[in-house]
Amino acid sequence: MKICIVGAGGRMGQMLVRQIAVHGACTLGGATERRGSNLLGRDAGELAGVGKLDIAITDNAEAAIASCGAVIDFTAPAASVRHAELAAKSGAVVVLGTTGLDAEQDAIIAQAATRVAVIKSGNMSLGVNLLTALVQRVAAALDDSYDIEIVEMHHRHKVDAPSGTALMLGEAAASGRKIALGDKAARGRDGHTGARRPGDIGFAALRGGDVVGEHTVVFAGPGERLELTHKAANREIFANGALRAALWGRGKAPGLYSMHDVLGLKD
Repeated sequence: MKICIVGAGGRMGQMLVRQIAVHGACTLGGATERRGSNLLGRDAGELAGVGKLDIAITDNAEAAIASCGAVIDFTAPAASVRHAELAAKSGAVVVLGTTGLDAEQDAIIAQAATRVAVIKSGNMSLGVNLLTALVQRVAAALDDSYDIEIVEMHHRHKVDAPSGTALMLGEAAASGRKIALGDKAARGRDGHTGARRPGDIGFAALRGGDVVGEHTVVFAGPGERLELTHKAANREIFANGALRAALWGRGKAPGLYSMHDVLGLKD
């Protein structure tokens, strides 16, 4: 299976190229960067440190995506929307790991999913997706005398907060409680806030250093506290999950899927 990596010059892009180079079931079919990038024309394999792959980085995303069976996107919301629309035209599977999309952008992604398979997740790792399944079950088992708080930390360069993974975990907790996250999310506390509102799902975002990603869901109840934690040591886990998703999506009917579909975690 030929896979196009958009944003191939970034940290995740280069990691994806490296993982494709050692993967037996897929090959790099295209690599893109934004218009004006000083990486245009570079060999994607040489840039990623795996030797020449004879795939030059281009700013022609339409042609690169059209030549491949799947596109993997960890770029930025506006770019991801365009790439999904291009994939819908060419029939390529879309694997979308971009976070921070707004409601309008999500709607465009959903429209693309009426034409091709789109696997969208705030986190592609096996461990995080297992964690979301656990969080949903724990939230369902514990009543709202157990307060739910989600704490996440990422590197200093991350631009959105809470992280997409933290929001995934919040949605899992809300689903377990059979409530809407939008009605109960508490995303920031400052000054004289008053007592914690019963049933809230709180978020705290920490930024600093080169932390790949750490997430803890706290269930704080009377006399005890349960904490479920995932710590990412490197970006390989996200790249490997994305490749698994791309291969899983081959031949699937159009639709909006998640990593829970890929990993068989749906109830």
